[in-house]
Amino acid sequence: MRRAVCPGSFDPITHGHLDIIGRASKLYDVVHVTMMINKSKQGLFSTEERVELIRECTREFGNVRVDAFHGLLVDYCKQHDIPAIVKGLRAVSDFDYELQMAQMNNGLTGVETLFMPTNPTYSFLSSSLVKEVATWGGDVSHLVPDPVMRALERKLA
Repeated sequence: MRRAVCPGSFDPITHGHLDIIGRASKLYDVVHVTMMINKSKQGLFSTEERVELIRECTREFGNVRVDAFHGLLVDYCKQHDIPAIVKGLRAVSDFDYELQMAQMNNGLTGVETLFMPTNPTYSFLSSSLVKEVATWGGDVSHLVPDPVMRALERKLA
């Protein structure tokens, strides 16, 4: 079985994330969408809320498994026999950082990283930007799936 992981903090998941996950789901038999837990960062949504939102928003793909993981991504890959990481790139500035991570991950365990260019529609989109705009009352409904929009409205009410 061809397996890959799409990692991220997904706080919250956006249409940009879903674009990459959906495209990866057409290339791999199983795509693990893994919400990486960073205990030093305080997210808007809890781990449980993010995992549930990701599950709800990726259900349509059929071959996506959703997990949360604290630790090195390559350890998650080893535990689940995943040989590939799929990452979306929005801009050249993303590439600089992601290339270093890809080379480190490959050097540690041999896991390969595949880069997908983001759909130009979402090239500016980030979870941080969504949260900032939503916090100040801006309309982000076109940037996130409906379940995320409802969750943002509840959280920021």
